[in-house]
Amino acid sequence: MRPEILFPLFAPATALTGVGPRIAQAIGKVAGEHVADLLWHLPSGIIDRRYAPTVAEAKTGAIATLTLRVDHHVRPHNRRQPYRIYCSDDTGTLALVFFHAHGDYLLRTLPEGEVRVVSGTVERFQNQIQMTHPDHIGTADELERLQAVEPVYPLTAGLSLKVLGKAVRGALETAPDLPEWTDSALLAQRGWKPWKEALLAAQAPEDEGDLEPTSAARQRLAFDELLANQLALAMVRLHMRRTKGHKTEGDGALRRQVLDALPFQLTHSQETALNEIAIDMGQESAMLRLLQGDVGSGKTVVALLAMLNAVETGTQAVLMAPTEILARQHLTTIEPLAKAAGVRVAILTGREKGAARQQILNQLSSGEIGIALGTHALFQEDVAYRDLRLAVIDEQHRFGVHQRLTLAGKGEAVDVLVMTATPIPRTLMLTAYGDMDVSRLTEKPPGRRPVKTVVKPQDSLGEVTAAVGRALDKGAKVYWVCPMIEESETLDVAAAEDRHAALKGVFGDRTGLVHGRMKGKDKDAAMAAFAEGPVDLLVATTVIEVGVDVPSATVMVIEHAERFGLAQLHQLRGRIGRGAEDSTCLVLYAAPLSETARKRLEVIRETEDGFVIAEEDLKLRGAGELLGTRQSGMPEFRLADLDVHADLLPVARDDARVILAKDPDLTGARGKALRVLLYLFERDVAVRFLRSG
Repeated sequence: MRPEILFPLFAPATALTGVGPRIAQAIGKVAGEHVADLLWHLPSGIIDRRYAPTVAEAKTGAIATLTLRVDHHVRPHNRRQPYRIYCSDDTGTLALVFFHAHGDYLLRTLPEGEVRVVSGTVERFQNQIQMTHPDHIGTADELERLQAVEPVYPLTAGLSLKVLGKAVRGALETAPDLPEWTDSALLAQRGWKPWKEALLAAQAPEDEGDLEPTSAARQRLAFDELLANQLALAMVRLHMRRTKGHKTEGDGALRRQVLDALPFQLTHSQETALNEIAIDMGQESAMLRLLQGDVGSGKTVVALLAMLNAVETGTQAVLMAPTEILARQHLTTIEPLAKAAGVRVAILTGREKGAARQQILNQLSSGEIGIALGTHALFQEDVAYRDLRLAVIDEQHRFGVHQRLTLAGKGEAVDVLVMTATPIPRTLMLTAYGDMDVSRLTEKPPGRRPVKTVVKPQDSLGEVTAAVGRALDKGAKVYWVCPMIEESETLDVAAAEDRHAALKGVFGDRTGLVHGRMKGKDKDAAMAAFAEGPVDLLVATTVIEVGVDVPSATVMVIEHAERFGLAQLHQLRGRIGRGAEDSTCLVLYAAPLSETARKRLEVIRETEDGFVIAEEDLKLRGAGELLGTRQSGMPEFRLADLDVHADLLPVARDDARVILAKDPDLTGARGKALRVLLYLFERDVAVRFLRSG
């Protein structure tokens, strides 16, 4: 249960004075739906109203706060003309100008003969000093309040700065004093204030320096968020270590049969990874290991051999992929090898229905099926395993921690092996996978040839088409990848369909098409026609990015490569060069290129090393963009900016380790404060693992 002290912060924004349903909806778009979301919505700029000159000294274009005597009102003759109010001090006269004004309101607000304080931008018009629609008007007693620094926030349609500013102030008033969770020595060393003081300081910047993510207040808040992240991951890890597992130590018989059937020797890093996995599986506690390997580094074979270690002990293993195409791709690789060892493999996706699905379910619960492959259909409620020992999850970044735990919950203390072909920079490794041990596959299997990458302008399309024709005549298979137009599947598909029609006009029925809006079986049919059949040129959207394996494909054209991220270009290119033939990737770009796009294309031309590419991608795009969408399974940070606060991450990780070593159930004084921190940053999933949670 969330602690009572946080209840006000998790109330809907409508609980704040002046926030009705319409304004709450706009706040939801820009910040979030709870009061707490407004606390994390930090200013992006300031308006400094401390400049308080006399009329004569007032600089044109400056924001100034002036104390004036109201002399007289001049009403316009018609509504189209402005309403003017002449005011003065001992040095000169200034006109306040209002369009579409309500005279009665202005007479009440700025009564003749009274002294008023106004704040706004000073202008000159026909040698007259004026201020159009002052931002603030107050009495002389309010001078100090008006002569201040006003925070400016990111806004959205239908939300004014005045309304949002008032809502943020309301949220700050509800923020309670929370117990201190950060180590006192670290606070002293960094010069950080207590949480609430830091929050108030971050929300009330005095100058441009206070807006920087490196300011003390913002660093303190960023650290809190990173600590919540690292502590939650460490608690998941601790829970898995504490969970009494099973030692899984097969006799190696099935694995030897598969190794004999392989047409190649394992690489050194494949052998190292298998050894690390075998050691983990042989422990009492459950395994949680990440297998990171570049496109084509042989992760699937490692996964199969790990699964056979479980099958050798009479238990079962599953491999879950994010898409049906990828699940069926794994089936193509795994089934013939498993068959050589006499092991039954089944596939379970959304497509298996009725009696066929029921038969698979029966054979999974009876244990007849040793290895199951599939999508998230593998952990639907009615799926039961006789004795699930190992769960392999492919492309982990597409699944959150929650799904990882759900699948592991299908058995008792299930070992979990997570695979990714997306090389992840170290900073992001810590935030997304801080709870895992890591094995890396750094070599390509023997026989893999380097891919030659050629970068050309988009207007050499005719020349590229002719080159594709020559490659087709020599028996090559060619991918033609169409641009990501924007985050719109419809537009991406339209681009692919147009290109398909144009190329079909040149190459006839040898041209196929595959995209994400096609039904599963149509996608599979298109891929099969390309892999084995009459189609030699496949026009595709990025649906082919992950896991499609056609060794005979040796040429790839990527149109408008400037619209793709580095990691994505690398993933796409990894679809060729999977056989013994030389391969070429033709990367087309539209000029003019931004500096970032130019560097990106330079990197893709110069290296095929996914880990180098990942680090470069992080430099070029920054962590926020690299983590991408909410769906990525990567944590989303509101206060921490991984580009700037990367140095705080190892500090948070080490602190989390020390905390759990001293107080694994968070029952001490600091432990109780840390529970509040976990709830504050909505890392509730970790709290469930506490023995007295």
